[in-house]
Amino acid sequence: MNDKNMRIAVIGGAGRVGLSLSLSMARNNFEVVAIDIDKAKVEMLKDGKLPFMEEGGLELLKQINEEMLSFCTEHNSVAKCDVIILTVGTPVDEHLNPNLTHVYEAIDQIKPFLHDGQVIILRSTLFPGTSEKIYESLKSAGLNVGVSFCPERIAQGKALKEIRDFPQIISGSDPESLDVARHIFSTIACEVIELKMTEAELAKLYTNAWRYIKFAVSNQFYMIAVEKGLDFHKIHKAITSNYPRAKDLPVAGFAAGPCLFKDTMQLAAYNRQHFPLGHAAMQVNESLPNFLIDCVKRNQSLKGTFVGILGMAFKGDSDDNRESLSYKLRKLLQYEGATVMCTDPYIKAGDFFPLETVLKDCELLFIGCPHSVYRQIDFEGLNVIDCWSFVKGKEEND
Repeated sequence: MNDKNMRIAVIGGAGRVGLSLSLSMARNNFEVVAIDIDKAKVEMLKDGKLPFMEEGGLELLKQINEEMLSFCTEHNSVAKCDVIILTVGTPVDEHLNPNLTHVYEAIDQIKPFLHDGQVIILRSTLFPGTSEKIYESLKSAGLNVGVSFCPERIAQGKALKEIRDFPQIISGSDPESLDVARHIFSTIACEVIELKMTEAELAKLYTNAWRYIKFAVSNQFYMIAVEKGLDFHKIHKAITSNYPRAKDLPVAGFAAGPCLFKDTMQLAAYNRQHFPLGHAAMQVNESLPNFLIDCVKRNQSLKGTFVGILGMAFKGDSDDNRESLSYKLRKLLQYEGATVMCTDPYIKAGDFFPLETVLKDCELLFIGCPHSVYRQIDFEGLNVIDCWSFVKGKEEND
């Protein structure tokens, strides 16, 4: 394979993981075709618009020559490519077991257009052992196609920077596939770390489970402090200020989104559903909305109360609402008989309200997601439930 003329297809190329990777490779002079079944997103990108928020993404999209980055919906484009990168979702099912349907569907869609000598790079989070199974299934089909597993390690919204600045884990089914992965990722990133494929798959699950557990620790500490009538924000600040051993203790808040919870459950499934730490983290993180409502109910009835939720994304300064616990909070409040008014500056929904209306009409406010724009709000005199310590942090910085 001639590295200088390497042509790369990205399946799921209009998605949050696939697009940032496509842009990163194209800016490093790889010829990339981003393939996605979402026609609306593909058309937006062809028109020079981003379908979601990504820091620096729009500017980079406009700078890249069309010869280096193109967008389409047809899978037959992979026939002319040397490398095919899969960036499709890998959720868990209703039993909290891995659901690899999207991955296998993507493989089946491109299989008629594969030929000997190509390399498939799996970027999606995978149940350990899946990459090897895909490699063996392609061999059984008579295809001499290499497989590499190189997990994404980015935070949405900051992907372009983090792909460049963070080490990338790579692996391969054979030396040639590993060489291809090494060439691509050592070109676009600061460093590569080589593992066996199953080790790399497990490394990704460990990373997200560790982060999910850390959030659970902080959330449990928050609940204990609140139950005892103490100020968790002050305690957290005392623990973490100029003390390196505790600097990685996160603030409390909703641990949500499409990755941390489901990858923790994938790790549990890999270990025969025996992962007490992971399951305990799930109990803590998923119960935080319930805890907040129970605290309110000790002092007032929610029935007939107008309640506002500020922020419906799963994390601050993002337009991604997948698996956001703000929606669980809304459902629980509605169950208690409250009239719930939601607002978010980055998410459009027919049942959302302008921020000004929520602030004016609601008797009680929850910080659902700590968007930076909310720092402009004067919270003085407002009844605010804030597990993030967002308001107190704002007051200290004002």
